[in-house]
Amino acid sequence: MTDPKGFEQEREKPGEYLALGGFKASYGEYATSSIRMKDALPIMAWRNTQISALRQKEPLTREQQLRYFEEVVGKQFSEKRPRQVLLRFTLQGELIGYGGLVHVDWENSRAEASFLLETERARDVSLYQEECRIFMAFLQQCAFTVLGLNKITTEAYAHREFHLQALDSSGFIREGILRQHVQVDGTWVDAIVSSCLNSEFEGQGRDQQE
Repeated sequence: MTDPKGFEQEREKPGEYLALGGFKASYGEYATSSIRMKDALPIMAWRNTQISALRQKEPLTREQQLRYFEEVVGKQFSEKRPRQVLLRFTLQGELIGYGGLVHVDWENSRAEASFLLETERARDVSLYQEECRIFMAFLQQCAFTVLGLNKITTEAYAHREFHLQALDSSGFIREGILRQHVQVDGTWVDAIVSSCLNSEFEGQGRDQQE
């Protein structure tokens, strides 16, 4: 796969999040931009079928999801320092996933990265890893170049080694293990904490140019 750091960044039209200043990015037929309110229900369906990969405990209802988007997501579009920034992930204009930066700590210039792919696509491990890497490249561009953060972290469950491998190849460094951190289907599972620094992201760009 061609390295996704070569994607084109577009800034022609303002996006939903004021903080992003109209950020959009593309790589081939893949693209990312600010989440849209109409994305709420597809995302709900994916989350409900992939609960074991999430911190979510119970299936979401339509009412809960629409209320969350209205009362939490939409209200942060106009904030200069939102607590989270969600991005839609598309292929040929069709929504195939989403993710973003959550628990943003502006004072300490860090945030937690998240990613969820459409359920059927996520079942294909090779496809998942490729598309996860593309989205993480978009997200790193957003976090470091647009928002100027210093660090982004992830917390992934050990039973999803394929996801951890995708993070590894996206420039994330495994920092540590939170032992028996969550229960998944009645079994205790470790959580793996990984991170990527702004300086490491910039270093990757310089290495590709040399």
